Amino acid sequence: MRQTEIERQTAETKIKLRLNLDEQTPVDIDTGVGFFDHMLTLFARHGRLSLTVKAEGDLWVDSHHTVEDVGIVLGQALREVLGDKAGINRYGTSFVPMDETLGMASLDLSGRSYLVFEADFANPKLGNFDTELVEEFFQALAFNCQMNLHLQILHGKNSHHKAESLFKATGRALREAVSFNADIQGVNSTKGML
Repeated sequence: MRQTEIERQTAETKIKLRLNLDEQTPVDIDTGVGFFDHMLTLFARHGRLSLTVKAEGDLWVDSHHTVEDVGIVLGQALREVLGDKAGINRYGTSFVPMDETLGMASLDLSGRSYLVFEADFANPKLGNFDTELVEEFFQALAFNCQMNLHLQILHGKNSHHKAESLFKATGRALREAVSFNADIQGVNSTKGML
């Protein structure tokens, strides 16, 4: 079973996260940031993975530290459970429509960190969540997982729909990338390692 539990505590946040790539339940998210909880739940459900997150952060400042640090811990957990990446697809791409919005996520579990983010949000806040934190979360996730992650809103208007399509698409692309493929012998790379 590809599973792990990570705890991280700083002067700004305290996070406990459990991840299992080979089970779909439980999914239980509690960060104190309602919209972010909703997005992480969608990410896990569409990625068909078990994810529990309990985060306590300095929300009296704002939600930046909490959101970024959850991205850090989730990225570290993914990197850990993937191990040497033998037998997995490595790549994943998903387009997700959400009413008037179409979002795309494409990723490579390459061992190299990179984020391309092309999305604008007309609404600066969704609940107590600053929409600029969508990019901050995915930056932390990509760099700590050591993946290439390309995210794009091809069209759309509603900020909630845009964010939702990106979280769903990333979950679906990740599921494709981490899935085992019987046609792949060893690691899916001419280098022999990722």
